[in-house]
This record gives sequence, structure tokens and C-alpha cells, in this order.
Amino acid sequence: MTTFDGREKAAEQKYKMDQETEFKITARRNKLLGLWVAKQLGWNSKKSEEYATAVVMADFEKPGDDDVIEKVMADCKQYKLSMSEAALRKQMQDLRQLAKQQVLNDKEAGKF
Repeated sequence: MTTFDGREKAAEQKYKMDQETEFKITARRNKLLGLWVAKQLGWNSKKSEEYATAVVMADFEKPGDDDVIEKVMADCKQYKLSMSEAALRKQMQDLRQLAKQQVLNDKEAGKF
């Protein structure tokens, strides 16, 4: 194997790991978002966990965040929770930072 082949393989591995980490950060953010919305609705822990899982699963419908936003906005409307899309996007941005910290800490602690 040449040095170039080794570098190419290392770059591919790093890309793969970066993509997996990004996926985990997004999934964690969506879970935190679901838990946050459930808290706003005053739901118990079991119902909150179920809702958080539903928010995570909603992200597999379309690329990007639009599917999650559509789900949460529809749920807010259904349950009469006043929420603007701008406020929801801001919360998602804030939770992304928390999710990134949690995922990277898990990775460093070997929980990954």
C-alpha cells in the first residue's frame, strides 16, 4: 500500500465517523426537542419519551429539518400550544449545541 492509499483510506474513515457523529447529534437534538415540547404540554415521563421517539422518527421522512418542524408545529396546533416556527427553530438551534456536547462527551467516555 502506498502512502497515498493510506491517506485516502484514513480520509474515508474520518468522513464516515464524522457522518455517524452528525447523525447521532441530530437524533439527540430531536429527542431533546421532543422532550422539551412534551414538557411544555405537561405530559408525564412515559408519554414524553414516546413523543420524543416520534419526533426522532419524523426526521426520517424527508432530508433536512422540515419534516421535524412540520410534525412539531402540527402537534402544537393540535394540542393548542402556542409556538411560532421561528421560536421552534431557535429552540432546535439551542438544543443542537446541547446535543453536540452530550454526544461528544459520550464518545470521549466510550459510550458510543
